[in-house]
Order: sequence, then C-alpha cells, then structure tokens
Amino acid sequence: MKGKRDNERNGMIDYVKGPVTYKSLTYIVIDIMGIGYHLNISLNTYEKIANMEECKLLTHQVIREDAHQLFGFFDEGERELFRQLISVSGIGPNTARMALSSLSPEELKRAIIAGDISLIKSIKGVGPKTAQRIIIELQDGLKKTNVGEMNVLKGKTKAIEEALAAMQTLGFPRMQAERAISAALKNNSGNQSVEEILKQALKLI
Repeated sequence: MKGKRDNERNGMIDYVKGPVTYKSLTYIVIDIMGIGYHLNISLNTYEKIANMEECKLLTHQVIREDAHQLFGFFDEGERELFRQLISVSGIGPNTARMALSSLSPEELKRAIIAGDISLIKSIKGVGPKTAQRIIIELQDGLKKTNVGEMNVLKGKTKAIEEALAAMQTLGFPRMQAERAISAALKNNSGNQSVEEILKQALKLI
C-alpha cells in the first residue's frame, strides 16, 4: 500500500479560472464550460475572493484511494506554503488548510522561522509534537528563502523606500510589501520609478 505522500500529487490542473457559482468559507465552486469544480479553500483565500464573481485560483490536487480533492489558492505563496506543510509527517491537507485559515501565510512563516511553538500549536489539529516537527523540518528552508528575498532590497533606493511606504499606506503588512517588491525587482532590470515598482508589486499580490 502506498504511503500518504505517494498518493498526494500536484496533478495536471495548475489553476482554475471562471465564474463562481457557489462560495463559502471552506470551499468554492467554479464553472468551467458547464462543469463545476469544487475547490477547498482556506479562510485566507476566501477573504481575497469574497467579493469576486469570477476568479482564478491556483490548485493542488490530492489523490487518495478514498477521495480525490482539489485545493485552491489565491496566490503562489500560499500554495507553496501548503505544499511545504503537507510534506511534514503528520500534516495532512485539511490540517494544512486549517493552519492557513488560522494564520495568514506571512504570520505562519514568521512563527516557523521564530520557532514559536505556542502559536503553531494553537492551530486546531496541531499538538506540541507536530508543531515542533513543523519547525524542525521547515525552519531552515524558510529562513533561506526569507534571507534571499530580503537581500534584493539591501541598499534600497529612494524609489524602493517610497514604494514600500506606499504599500504600507495601502494597508499591506511590511513583510508582504517587501516580498512583492523583491519579486517585482527580480523581474525587471535597471532603475525604476516609484510608480513602476508599485504597479509591478501590486500585480504580484
């Protein structure tokens, strides 16, 4: 009998885009050419699409002997964190989704990097031992990713500083703004204006 990880795979569906026919806090149905795709979602994704009549969600497919499930995510950051979580022994897709409903992806990453067992074990379905396992298995990788993204902003120009300030004024947490701007800068070369940096960063959120 194959193990859990062998039965969980990405599948051939990378994203689903179309009109929303049903929406709840835990799942959404998107109509694609007359077929309704049921996607399990986190509260984090629900908050992003709550007012949308049509949306695009990135997906992760879980195939088991007793069920085929499709999970939807508003952005790549959440999907990647979901995949990292289910790579940890003892964390299934529903627990990973609960984690991303209890905390935002940025809050969860910070908790793992900081080794905050108390916060992580406050997630329903995650006990002290599982919280510790999450930290042990994911902390180093998340630290490296975080450092790599922040290095792009070292020696930041006035335009970058102003773009960061503008995004925070718009209500985005500083860490989320830094990640978006870092990604925007990686995709472009040369000096950019505040407006250009801001426009590209907002597209990535």
